[in-house]
Amino acid sequence: MTPRRRSRRARGRRVPERGEEVRRELERDEIDAPASLLQRLREAAVARGEGRVTGGAARRIIKDFGAVVSAAPGQSRRRRWREEGWDPRVLGGYTGPGKSSRDPQGVGPVMAHMIAARGWKEPVAVGSVLSRWEELVGPSIAAHASPESYENSEVTVRCDSTNYATYLRTMQGQLLSTFERELGPGIVTRVTVRGPAAPSWRKGRRVAPGGRGPRDTYG
Repeated sequence: MTPRRRSRRARGRRVPERGEEVRRELERDEIDAPASLLQRLREAAVARGEGRVTGGAARRIIKDFGAVVSAAPGQSRRRRWREEGWDPRVLGGYTGPGKSSRDPQGVGPVMAHMIAARGWKEPVAVGSVLSRWEELVGPSIAAHASPESYENSEVTVRCDSTNYATYLRTMQGQLLSTFERELGPGIVTRVTVRGPAAPSWRKGRRVAPGGRGPRDTYG
């Protein structure tokens, strides 16, 4: 056997050994991700000429691995962990059986949590009431009444006639039930109904004292 053939066979034997070593390293990283992360940080520290990462520093690295930073204002971390069913000390790429915050979640719950955490609840409620008015109250009511403002869970509605304003006041209970069903509890708790805004009859800077002023003759 010539030296060249012997060299080729030797190289052929070393390739599978290297591939097996890489495969074992990948499996080790996948099974124990936190330990692998810590080992890589230790190797990087040694390469920079720093001391070995040990003791409390190593424990903090593992404990903080994969921690979730989104939290509602004023809520303690431990309480949030209990309510959301997760623990940052549970490490690795798998959550195991049971409920976990790392499980896939629906868009609705995620958006609701984000809106509440960032204080967007009231602006979103305002947009829902004003933009969906016809859908919420129906086209027959929307043709004669429109929302003017929304503040502190109260909707102010302006009607095009006094008669329709009187009629709509008798339907406040029904409107509140509709808002609660479509928008959620506590979004709208009161409806203020107003008649048409009559034009002012005042002319000039001087007005006779004691006058009755404009009356509702437009209803």
